[in-house]
Amino acid sequence: MNRSSLPSLRTWPLASIAMAFACSVSAQTAPPRNDASTTTVAQAGGSTTATTPTTGPRNEPGYSLIPYSSSGYVGLNVGRPDYDLACVGGFGCSDSSTSFNLYTGGMFNQYLGAEIGYVNLGKMRRGGGTSKAHGINLSLVGKLPLGAFNVFGKVGTTYGRTETTASPLAGIATGRESGWAGSYGLGVGYDLTSRSSIVLEWARYDMRFAGLGKREVNTTSLGYVHRF
Repeated sequence: MNRSSLPSLRTWPLASIAMAFACSVSAQTAPPRNDASTTTVAQAGGSTTATTPTTGPRNEPGYSLIPYSSSGYVGLNVGRPDYDLACVGGFGCSDSSTSFNLYTGGMFNQYLGAEIGYVNLGKMRRGGGTSKAHGINLSLVGKLPLGAFNVFGKVGTTYGRTETTASPLAGIATGRESGWAGSYGLGVGYDLTSRSSIVLEWARYDMRFAGLGKREVNTTSLGYVHRF
């Protein structure tokens, strides 16, 4: 099997998302503007000129990379994957690796938003080889604020890429697959400050594997979110 293309498969999503994050952060560097007006007060025997502020720092919603949205944010979740793939007798079987999700999003209003991100689902060892998956995810986000807490749900789609290797004796189909499939998740967040929060999230991604078609990969993760 030709492995020469694996580095590019792993790095292109991270590079594109990282560039987008850098642009979003640079857009926040302009300081807030304080406007002032000059008022002339006429008095007997002369006039007095005073400068009084008419507006303070602007409390506008934060910038967002998502079109037609505001209150943008970036986040990183790290967790454990659970592959819905069968083990093979006589070979080791474990999916105790690490998954992560790097994402940015924005809100259309207080309750509805959208996200785009790169998800890496780690790998599962089975049949003398490994099965691994990663991809680009697009999701709608519904959020319900509850004071410092919030609960949220996500539904969307993932363009995923998978690779399966195995021993010839395992009888497992090997190769690469890619394509669009569904995804959804649920979670709860807690605001540490006005700009930062932590989240606990469960998510499910449908991925296409060689010889198997669509299979589920679940993740449970803990993350940090920074708002612009």
